[in-house]
Amino acid sequence: MVKHREYEGEALAGAAERALSERGERWTEMRATVFSVLASMDGPASAYDIADAVSQRRGKRVAPNSIYRILDLFVDSNVAKRVETENAYVANRHPECRHDCIFLICKECGGITHFDDDDLAEDMRNRAERLGFQPLEPVMEVRGVCRACSAAEAA
Repeated sequence: MVKHREYEGEALAGAAERALSERGERWTEMRATVFSVLASMDGPASAYDIADAVSQRRGKRVAPNSIYRILDLFVDSNVAKRVETENAYVANRHPECRHDCIFLICKECGGITHFDDDDLAEDMRNRAERLGFQPLEPVMEVRGVCRACSAAEAA
């Protein structure tokens, strides 16, 4: 597994800004606000959740379509990851690393655990290629019950 640095708070925002700048994109006030909201969420957030929070911060309505465009840029720039089955997004805590992320999604509380396993991801890519399939961006999501919810059910 590749070691990488995970950022928090202002360091995370700085890493996200650098990732966009390296792609030739500007870090606008709106993009900074969207990223701040996304990074502050406890779990995955939909574009509608983010639009509501950004609207509250800015004091005027922001359309989800605008948020989707920014989120698409964030995903393309590796500063956010899309959780496909939830149609939601999470901030990427290590935007300078490219990985095929693996998400564990709790069906009880909705919490998401993200981890990277380059060996597993590479094996999946290799198996797909052996079947004549060209993987572009593998998405690995496992639905189940997290440790906390399992413990609560057992109690």
